[in-house]
Amino acid sequence: MDIEMIVMRLVVNGGNARSTAIEALRAAKVGDFKKADELMEEADTTLKEAHEIQTEMIQNELNGNKVEVGLLMVHAQDHLMNAMTVMDLCKEMIDILRK
Repeated sequence: MDIEMIVMRLVVNGGNARSTAIEALRAAKVGDFKKADELMEEADTTLKEAHEIQTEMIQNELNGNKVEVGLLMVHAQDHLMNAMTVMDLCKEMIDILRK
């Protein structure tokens, strides 16, 4: 698979995880914690997929297969890091709302 496709998978998975986590928080805001938990599990699965892609890229680079870092790669990493941050914050806010 070419690097552009790999990077786009990072962008899509990161964006989907972020959106699903926000949807989970909205469900928790109206008291639907069952749906919130299901959505957070879905977001976590999607985020894990993105993280696996990133880990594979890091391992390839460590093995001497360097990838050119361009704007698209930076954008993909930005999506992934934003998704991770949003996930952490949504988990905390859902726990607060649950109490």
